[in-house]
Amino acid sequence: MKALKVFSAVLLVFILVGSAFAADEIRIGVYEPMTGQNAFGGQLTVEGIKLAHEQAPEVLGRPVKLFIVDNKSDKVEAANAVKRLIDKEKVVAIIGSYGSSLSMAGGEVAEKSGIPCITDSATNPLVTQGKKYYFRMCFIDPYQGAAAATYAYNDLEARNAALLLDVAQDYSVGLGNFFKKAFVKMGGNIAGIYKYQSGDQDFTAQLTDAISKGADFLYIPSYFAEGAIIMKQARELGADFYIMGGDAMDNPDLVKIGGDAAEGFSYTTFPYAPEMPDMTKEAETFTKLWRDKYAGTDMSEPNANSALGYDCYMFVIDAIKRANSADPEKITEAFATAKDWPGVTGSTTINETHDAEKPVGIKVIVNGVQVYTASVQPEM
Repeated sequence: MKALKVFSAVLLVFILVGSAFAADEIRIGVYEPMTGQNAFGGQLTVEGIKLAHEQAPEVLGRPVKLFIVDNKSDKVEAANAVKRLIDKEKVVAIIGSYGSSLSMAGGEVAEKSGIPCITDSATNPLVTQGKKYYFRMCFIDPYQGAAAATYAYNDLEARNAALLLDVAQDYSVGLGNFFKKAFVKMGGNIAGIYKYQSGDQDFTAQLTDAISKGADFLYIPSYFAEGAIIMKQARELGADFYIMGGDAMDNPDLVKIGGDAAEGFSYTTFPYAPEMPDMTKEAETFTKLWRDKYAGTDMSEPNANSALGYDCYMFVIDAIKRANSADPEKITEAFATAKDWPGVTGSTTINETHDAEKPVGIKVIVNGVQVYTASVQPEM
């Protein structure tokens, strides 16, 4: 009996110590696509978040614990992931997700629970529209679409544009509409708007029609795998028009899949690249940390998604510091009042619609390399 009492006392001590430690943790959730169609972007984002966590593992003198859940590139799974992070893991803030559709699905759950979220790269305006608790680290699609139209009209001198849109993706449809509005406003003509569904592999009918209508520019706000196939089929059909995409093309595998057909392809992106000129102190630090960690691997070079993941984590930590609290309401207030916050992807100010105000970058494939060539201020 004495031994049993001693065992029970020791067990109680362990439980109390464990509970005290758990209560002392600041819990931050992450829901990103680690599998499925958007896995590559989600994985790069998560690696950026992990790198930031290594640099700032504590805040307010308390350890930060990350809870990372795979949303599987699926809207239902995204909503379930956020519910799990809030109900089971008791997080005080959430980062995610790559993909506007996924962020919109998860955002509804977070909004009802009053937990602040910040998306790394979901650019559709609906992600934050009417939301109290949802914010974003990236620019929005009206800004990005207008920047693509500005670059096409002013720099590439395009006047007759065709659009090929993935109607299953809010990102693609939204970006296409904003491009069209800005391009027409500047005096350009729309030769045709063509549609496809995620997972399609044959785009020859749409491309053949665009060629027959004399298009001198093709806008494809697609994800990189399908975008690369579109490029290959366009060149095989003899198309000589410029092809341009959005930030979802910012992926190292784009050139591997697209091959020679990707040469000259351009896309809008977030204002970070490891080769960009006039790099800020924050960007230099991040680039060195990433290269040191991943040297000799197939991820030896960072990209904009990994930088945005890094920025999101550091932004949450900064908000907790400024709020001097891990209370979700106070973190939300700190998110909303962020101004000129210095991140890897540039100086960030959160505006009244909870969107980040920052420039739009342009990358071009040159000799098989994705080169950051310019930053664009769009004509809205």
